[in-house]
Amino acid sequence: MKKQFSAKLESEIILLDTDQEKTEFLEVLGIRETALEMLTKLCLKSLGLISFFTVGKDEVKQWLVRKNSFAPVAAGVIHSDLQRGFIRAEVIKYNDLMEFGTEAELKKNGKLYVQGKDYIVNDGDILNIRFKV
Repeated sequence: MKKQFSAKLESEIILLDTDQEKTEFLEVLGIRETALEMLTKLCLKSLGLISFFTVGKDEVKQWLVRKNSFAPVAAGVIHSDLQRGFIRAEVIKYNDLMEFGTEAELKKNGKLYVQGKDYIVNDGDILNIRFKV
């Protein structure tokens, strides 16, 4: 499907102050994603990259790794010590987190997965790497 965008409209979106304003503006116009979002997805796809996330008490970080990478390789993107001493990855699926809301609820519902070295990281996974060096 051919996608089109308007540079004038994109410049208006950028000038909006809050995410809520942007969301409402896009909804009124029937636009699902901005040109920047479309371009970002196309670039990542063409480069064969996917995103995974790490979550701390006060920050969430996005990391990029080649599609079909094993968990230790993803851990190595964060730091070489994590790859070298990889033990396991605790994996949360983004959609599960949105459904259940908290890590405690995920655990209670069996949606926190413990994966080993042979786990292939999926786009959008939230990883907690366990390691020992």
